[in-house]
Amino acid sequence: MTFRSRLFATVALPLLSASLIATPSLADALSKPFEVAQESSDEGQPSEDELLLKQQQEEQRQAEEQQRQAEEQQRQAEEQQRQAEEQQRQAEEQQRQAEEQQKAAEDQQRAAEQEAQRQAEEQKAAEESAQPAAEEEQPRTQKERKGKKRHQQEQQSEEQQPSEEQNAVGEDTQRQAEDQQRAAEESAQPAEEEQQRPKKERKGKKHQQQEQQQTEEQQPAEEQNADTPRQAEEQKAGEESAQPAEEQQPSQKERKGKKRHQQEQQQTEGQQPTEEQPAMTGEGTPAETEGQPSTAEQPMDAEQQPATAEGGEASGEKKAPAVVETLSEEQKQEIAADPSKTDETVVLPVENGAAVLDSDKDADNAGGQKSRDQRRKKREELRAEEEAAPMPESDVSAQAPISDEVREALPQRIDAAIKEKGERLDAAPVFEVPQTTNVINNTVINNTVVNNTVNNNTVNNNVTHVNVVEKVDNRMVLSIGNQLVVRGDDRERLRHDSEEVYYDNLARGRVRETIVRPGGVRLVTIYNRYGDIIQRSRIGRDGDEHILVYAPDLGDDAPRPDFVDVGYELPPMRLRIPVRDYIIDTSSDPDRDYYDFLAEPPVERVERVYTIDEVKHSARLRDKVRRIDLDTITFATGSAEVPMSQARTLRKVADAMQKVLDKDAGETFLIEGHTDAVGSDKSNLILSDERAESVASLLTDVYGIPPENLQTQGYGERFLKVRTQSAEQQNRRVTIRRVTTLVRPVAQN
Repeated sequence: MTFRSRLFATVALPLLSASLIATPSLADALSKPFEVAQESSDEGQPSEDELLLKQQQEEQRQAEEQQRQAEEQQRQAEEQQRQAEEQQRQAEEQQRQAEEQQKAAEDQQRAAEQEAQRQAEEQKAAEESAQPAAEEEQPRTQKERKGKKRHQQEQQSEEQQPSEEQNAVGEDTQRQAEDQQRAAEESAQPAEEEQQRPKKERKGKKHQQQEQQQTEEQQPAEEQNADTPRQAEEQKAGEESAQPAEEQQPSQKERKGKKRHQQEQQQTEGQQPTEEQPAMTGEGTPAETEGQPSTAEQPMDAEQQPATAEGGEASGEKKAPAVVETLSEEQKQEIAADPSKTDETVVLPVENGAAVLDSDKDADNAGGQKSRDQRRKKREELRAEEEAAPMPESDVSAQAPISDEVREALPQRIDAAIKEKGERLDAAPVFEVPQTTNVINNTVINNTVVNNTVNNNTVNNNVTHVNVVEKVDNRMVLSIGNQLVVRGDDRERLRHDSEEVYYDNLARGRVRETIVRPGGVRLVTIYNRYGDIIQRSRIGRDGDEHILVYAPDLGDDAPRPDFVDVGYELPPMRLRIPVRDYIIDTSSDPDRDYYDFLAEPPVERVERVYTIDEVKHSARLRDKVRRIDLDTITFATGSAEVPMSQARTLRKVADAMQKVLDKDAGETFLIEGHTDAVGSDKSNLILSDERAESVASLLTDVYGIPPENLQTQGYGERFLKVRTQSAEQQNRRVTIRRVTTLVRPVAQN
């Protein structure tokens, strides 16, 4: 069998057989779908399940589409928000750049204005200095020309001789005189032309003119010094012509001094705060209405300090007069235990402790070590006299005797003022501000001389103007010489719980205030035209009268000088009791019997009954009575608010005050406010007065102390407890004194 035959038999034949067999099967398989489709077409529409499934699938698809669209919208919204934030950031950046450009432009404009003002001032000063020189030089030159002509004529008349030599001398003299006259005219001509030239050129031209004038006027004199003796008279004339240039030099110095003084005065005036500027409050914190950035971090000179009070402001280091402390802590403790053994200034036995007596603090502030030495010497001289005077044992023995006639007339005089017929006012009066006073400008402190001279305890007072520096609410800061004083109006505090308040004008410029309280209790106060208290009485519902303030030695017609420290006429005080019995610190001595302490009499004799304003204005008078330092009330920096947690620490003191009032309802307590030395004097005065008023209001509102029994006064940084110019908590305090014996006659027992 051939190869082809075997191949056909083994391969092609089986394949052909298989294809024949598979053909019917394949035809059956292909016909199956057609049969199924035929059957389904015979059945008609799809089933409900299939339609429901299809609908659910469609709804799901639509929901997914909606969710996708919502996500897309959210993405677009986020993109828009991001773009808006980016635009806002760009706008803020542009605004910041615009503000910086505006600030820079304002700084440049301000600098340009200052430079223009400075140049204008220099030009004005140069014009003012050049004009007198020219006006002075012109008549002087004319006078010289007339003198030289007259001198020339006299020489010519005397030298009219036939001698040729003398004629030559005359011609020579005439020629030199003409040269001098021409030089003088040339020196005067630039001065006349100077007035017509622009102001900017005058300063340089003036200097050039002076040099040229001196050179031209001195040249003839130098030539004459080298000439023959026959020209001696001409040399004298040349010296006289050179003299104006020499005389001009002192006037130039005077003009420079005046110019410098004017510039300093303008600079000082430009730095003074005006009354329209908001007051700075709280130890370096500006008032909310200022709207200006704080200058706390900017170092300034003392004169450039803003009106800020205690605290973070760099107020410039205020140099107090030097005081040399040579005593050790043990020696200070020993003196504090018995001050009567020393004539030295008694200081608190603490680090940098200030003087115990406020009058000694004033002396240290004014004269430093020199003042201490003078006061020690004065105490030495008066030691025997002071030791002979016994310590007061009661309020009655402390007061100088009041005649029986005056004492018997007191009730009638007080009652007459209360019942005096007056003219009813429609509103509360506005008190006047004194125009002048005879205060001593803080230059003499209890016979301690700084600028003035004191002989035999006699002080020559100077009349000083009183100026209003600033008004803040119910307070005003007054400038008296080189001292600032704050005056508060406590009438609003006295109206606490009142039903009616009315005023009457009385004779001699007096005003009577009547405050009516529930139950018919009346508080009657007589003021003078400046608001000083002449007398104050409280009349109970039963008609009983309690006198709080009254000075019988000062009649209504007597002159009443304002702001005079009457303690100037008293010698330096010697403290003769332990410091512990003179001052109580509530923090270090909480278990002390404050009633016994407050009931103690003054520590020395009271010469007469003083007005409450005299007591407020005299540290020497206040030193006569003991004091309680409320150092448990730690005021926050720049604040006059008393936290209620600290207000509770006043309970023992308030209970003691109420116990004193239960015994005598006419007692008067002085509440003093103090600050540390950081900040300006003006703002510290206001802040300290606010602190005193806060404590007084707290004693009334919380502990029921009648407001009329409380007087308030702020002293700023004047009476530091710790002698430092830095921030010090112990200096931010309030002090209480019972001053009854100083301000009214004490009832005889």
